Amino acid sequence: MNAKLLFKIVFIIVMLFLLVLIGLNNKQTVSFVLPPLLAKQIHQPAAIMYFAFFAVGILTGAVLSVGVGKKGGGGGKPSGGK
Repeated sequence: MNAKLLFKIVFIIVMLFLLVLIGLNNKQTVSFVLPPLLAKQIHQPAAIMYFAFFAVGILTGAVLSVGVGKKGGGGGKPSGGK
């Protein structure tokens, strides 16, 4: 197994474990205010807010990583053609 893939799997498991811990321990309600985009305050449990910010971060990372990768084609030895 590739070390990079193993690191990614362990990282995702740790992040999901943190989400579970936050959900179990942060049940109080918090307010979220963003005047340019939202007209009124949002009152949600702290764990839901954390999950929402985590999801926005994941989506942002996915959008930024689209198209990043090695370009295929013609990467081998050039053919001699004699």
